[in-house]
Amino acid sequence: MNNAPNEKGPKEGSTFAVQVGEKAARKLKARRRSASGVWFGLGMMGLIGWSVVVPTLLGAALGIWLDEHHPGGHPWTLALLVAGLALGCFNAWHWVVKEEKAMREEQEDNHE
Repeated sequence: MNNAPNEKGPKEGSTFAVQVGEKAARKLKARRRSASGVWFGLGMMGLIGWSVVVPTLLGAALGIWLDEHHPGGHPWTLALLVAGLALGCFNAWHWVVKEEKAMREEQEDNHE
């Protein structure tokens, strides 16, 4: 006797069960995240703001320290302030892209 049909059946069933379980987990996760929508948005605004402010202030502080201890022909404060601002903007851009990708994936999961 050939047992090939019996071997194929449970394999397909287990794949279906895994897919159903994954969809259910995604939907539960999306429901948990959507409940805190306004607070999550405000928190992200604060996080993005601080991710720009902290490197900018650290760059300015390091520049002031270098200007006081190692005076030279060019001001370190301005150069490091701009470098900190650029680093902070890149950091904020990274956070926004990451969160946008996560939100897009959740929306696609909810539509399935």
